[in-house]
Amino acid sequence: MDEYLSEQEQWELVKKWLRENTVWLLAGVLIAVAGISAYRWYQARVEKQLLVASTIYEELEQAAGKRDQSAVDKLLAQLQSEHAGTGYADHGQLVAATLYLETNQQSKAVETLQKLLTVTKDPQLALAARLRVARIQIDQGKADDALATLQAVGTAGAFAARYAEVRGDALVAKGQRDEALKAYQEALGADNQAVDTELLKLKIADLSRS
Repeated sequence: MDEYLSEQEQWELVKKWLRENTVWLLAGVLIAVAGISAYRWYQARVEKQLLVASTIYEELEQAAGKRDQSAVDKLLAQLQSEHAGTGYADHGQLVAATLYLETNQQSKAVETLQKLLTVTKDPQLALAARLRVARIQIDQGKADDALATLQAVGTAGAFAARYAEVRGDALVAKGQRDEALKAYQEALGADNQAVDTELLKLKIADLSRS
């Protein structure tokens, strides 16, 4: 605005501008209000859905504690269909897989964990699930499958020590004792808080004697 205009002239220009742009100003305000309302509605909806998912997950945990597989299967299916992509659905699969292991259903446990690997967006959870799959495969006498499961990970991060130890277990199962020894030593030299160091030392001592 021209600094040489009088205050009255400046005010008249302002009023003219307001008259010409009132519709657009009101539209902007309405859009902003609508946006805030929509955001609050969405947040409330998300919070409600998470609360429902949390309740279902707690029921699933209780059912697993009672070894009520029928209830676990039903609740897990509900989490996966109605709350897919949430942490509750992902962890529900871990709980179910644990129950399947406890009831000697190894194949079903592996199937559940492998499905989890395809849907979870949590890299740490994926690493834990993959490790569990490999351990089950070793118990099933499928050492090659276990090695393939472990090797599918580029880097194991905080799970590096545990991955190295389970890789050693798979190699022992294959009779590749020298390679297994190297894997155990790698595990011992990694983040030792993540593994049972005493057990690792026993494994290393056993292989070193042969």
